[in-house]
Amino acid sequence: MFPRPGERRENVKETVDEARGSQRREPLTRERVVEAALRVMDAGGLEAVTMRRIGRELGVEAMSLYNHVRDKEDLLDAVTEMVMGKFQIPDPTGDWVVDAKAMAREWRRLLRMHPNVMRLLAERHKPLESMDSFRPMEAALEVLGQLDLPPRDAAQAFNAFGSYIMGFVLMEQGLMLGGEPEGEAAHRLAHERVAQTLREAGLRRLLEALPYLADCPTDDQFEFGLDLLIRGLQARARSPG
Repeated sequence: MFPRPGERRENVKETVDEARGSQRREPLTRERVVEAALRVMDAGGLEAVTMRRIGRELGVEAMSLYNHVRDKEDLLDAVTEMVMGKFQIPDPTGDWVVDAKAMAREWRRLLRMHPNVMRLLAERHKPLESMDSFRPMEAALEVLGQLDLPPRDAAQAFNAFGSYIMGFVLMEQGLMLGGEPEGEAAHRLAHERVAQTLREAGLRRLLEALPYLADCPTDDQFEFGLDLLIRGLQARARSPG
């Protein structure tokens, strides 16, 4: 028997309402609060992360969040730890160069997914404290340990890789926020104007590099910089003293 006109629409609406009601009745936990904060941060940036906004995301009053987080600082610390916990440690191959590149690419992938966490890491005044944060750090130092570096050199190499990757992702974010290019013709004209200025100023080196500075694919640029870091570290590990 076919449903009467409008009956199917009412049934669908009831099903949706039931699903929403079920979602609202799901117990509020610290994990759900932190996940909601991460969604808000990814969508609207760090400034969008307010207790009121997270409460709306979860369909609860903002004050109820304080049953699960002490304050906003505690919440943002938990968001940072959650992102670190999403780091997928690559399977080791025994080749430190291959493993170092795999770790670097994974860190770049994660930061591109959650770029606002870079600001949280940069502004953090205390060390990360969870095992989810410790594991990728330990894995990275284990890779560097294959070079038998002194602990101080290993720590500095770890920081050098991290600084390069975070800085590179920040640059990528800036390029993406810049919007779509105006078009191939406008792009070419702008380059020609700059090239003419450089010729007149006698800036030969910059003129030679100009075609590659703005048009180098970001993946190629990332791998080039990564190779430089690795080769420099290899040379340092081989040098006596």
